[in-house]
Amino acid sequence: MELTPLHILNLTRVVTDSKRIIKANYTHLITLSLLFLPLCVSLLIGPTLQLSDHLSDVNQKTIIYHLIYILIVYILVLYAITTITYTTHYGFLGKPVNFSTVLKSLTFSFFPIVSTAVVASTIIFLNVLSFLTLVGSILMLVQTLGFVPDYNAIYWFVGATVIMILIYFYVNWSLAFVVVVVESKWGFGALMRSSYLMRGMRSASLLLLLYFGTFSTLLVWVFRDSLHNESSSWVFVSYAILSSSFLIWLLLHSTVANTVLYNYCKALHGELAIEIAEGFDHMYFNLSPGDEKVSLPHDVTVVTV
Repeated sequence: MELTPLHILNLTRVVTDSKRIIKANYTHLITLSLLFLPLCVSLLIGPTLQLSDHLSDVNQKTIIYHLIYILIVYILVLYAITTITYTTHYGFLGKPVNFSTVLKSLTFSFFPIVSTAVVASTIIFLNVLSFLTLVGSILMLVQTLGFVPDYNAIYWFVGATVIMILIYFYVNWSLAFVVVVVESKWGFGALMRSSYLMRGMRSASLLLLLYFGTFSTLLVWVFRDSLHNESSSWVFVSYAILSSSFLIWLLLHSTVANTVLYNYCKALHGELAIEIAEGFDHMYFNLSPGDEKVSLPHDVTVVTV
């Protein structure tokens, strides 16, 4: 059988396999992806749809409404990531999955995912805070010495550096939620496991981030501008439904692609061949010259009952 070298397992390969999984289980995954709807509406229209202005004139209550809405959106996003990741992973391995099984996965994965998100956010916050503190200290020293810094250049430098810090952590920890769902690790253990799996595949994670991030940002920017400039109510609703549908599709595809990338990373580290279920077609990949062949599923299907 013809071998496919590892370098072909790039962005195109991951996206193609993701499309195959979504196509094979369209109704199942689209239903789960509807959990992204509140987030999409928030990004396109506003954080609380301006409901707080009508519910109360008290500023304290307005803040409470915002916090409750943000909490609900956050929980639903984690629900979506957990269920879609679970479905995609076991679909990739050719194992049947149904809605009841997927919903049960929430019982075991939700709180570990929340804990992992808190740990990751805390680490990132501390790193960004340390960098900003260092920059502030340097600026104070420069001013004490009588120099006048170029604040415009400094703002650009600080902004670019913070973005690079966020990208660095994302690329290394992009598989953390998948690790939580699939391997039952959580917290710092899941983050370290993700960093290990990403060795040799960081460029693929970065390309996925740029691919889906660019399209999502452009979509939100274009449609949000169109929505805010639209006076007709029915056109506004039509735009909102259309734009939300596109954004939900991108979030679904991104989550599926990330799970597919996880399985390829495991194959790269020689961990996936043992887990492949028998009874369906395979295609083989040569990880590197002289390495063993590792079998990965070719026809991927999730059985929805």
